[in-house]
Amino acid sequence: MVDSVGNTPGTSAQREYERRKANDEARTRAKWGKLGGLAVALSDEKQSTKAWSSGAAGEAAVGARLDGVASESIRVMHDRRIPRSKANIDHIVVTPGGVWVIDTKRYVGRAPEKRVEGGIIRPRVELLMVRGRDKTVLVDGVLKQVAHVREAVGEVPVFGVLCFVDADWGFFPVEFAVNGVQVVWPKKLAGMIAKSVEPVIDVAVVTEQIARRFPRA
Repeated sequence: MVDSVGNTPGTSAQREYERRKANDEARTRAKWGKLGGLAVALSDEKQSTKAWSSGAAGEAAVGARLDGVASESIRVMHDRRIPRSKANIDHIVVTPGGVWVIDTKRYVGRAPEKRVEGGIIRPRVELLMVRGRDKTVLVDGVLKQVAHVREAVGEVPVFGVLCFVDADWGFFPVEFAVNGVQVVWPKKLAGMIAKSVEPVIDVAVVTEQIARRFPRA
């Protein structure tokens, strides 16, 4: 599952997981000396380390959906590095109607929800709630990624998306937007991207611009 410009989804997350796992095991071996091998075998992985493996799996799942709709007019890129930053963009999709910037999150359990506060006396505020907690910071992260891509492509339409993997969306799932960022699940995302739209950009030119600005992570 390699994208149209040569990258595999979840590459950098998997690499970080393997780095952290190796460091954790090295520390355990150093602590226990001759019993280090046994200590490693009996130890549970740190949650902060395991999260990187989970994230890589989520990116791979979304990547598979996106690769399924890729064509000459829909170009898919995975795991692209943001210049002068340690951060990366999970997926970028260029379609005739614009560019999609997609951040994948893997959460098991109740699907994310939108909460609106204020609007009469106080300013109206849109929040993203995940398992009852305010996770609007995830939306802010996508908006930053969108800004980086807009800087690279100019007046081209750019859409931000949060795609949640393994969440329980129920029998009648409904996508929603928080502060302009679409919140969806993998199948819905693929359908939105594959939908026929009026062409407004040159897909090949914009893909080249993005690939040049955001190298493989």
